[in-house]
Amino acid sequence: MEIKSSLVNRSGQRLNLIYREDDPLEGLDGKVLQGVHGLCFCGGKLVVVYAAKKGYWTPPGGGIESGETYEEAVVREVREETNMKVLSQQLIGYQDIYEPNRIMRQTRSVCIVEPIGPFVSDPDGDVTDIKLIDPADYKKYFDWGEVGERIMERALLLLNSTSNCNY
Repeated sequence: MEIKSSLVNRSGQRLNLIYREDDPLEGLDGKVLQGVHGLCFCGGKLVVVYAAKKGYWTPPGGGIESGETYEEAVVREVREETNMKVLSQQLIGYQDIYEPNRIMRQTRSVCIVEPIGPFVSDPDGDVTDIKLIDPADYKKYFDWGEVGERIMERALLLLNSTSNCNY
């Protein structure tokens, strides 16, 4: 599976991207594995976070810190941005974003989460609000085009395949 698309970054640049559903650690030559997003589900609801400084809703996510795996980064980012614990996660896919001077790779995972306690604040100060929404309403909060549709389709498929598990 490969989807070619583009996005507009915060600087207003249109950047090409390619979404794939294989191992994000393969073919990293010349690319930087930099970011993660977790499509997190709690009680059948999708978790979205709002960053007031950026002015948009998105699934929880962020950068991968030095020495971290992308799986560890998902767990840390979800905890920091939502005060929720990742009970399980599974890779959905990744996208390579073609910036002018480098190619940035970002993973997308589906996660089952549970609250640790009430959300108070994000340590980085980015996230100012969180919501649990009906997954069918995700485009009211973020719209990643054809890639987003495929990611959500895969997330719901993977979520439903684990619904018989005791999470």
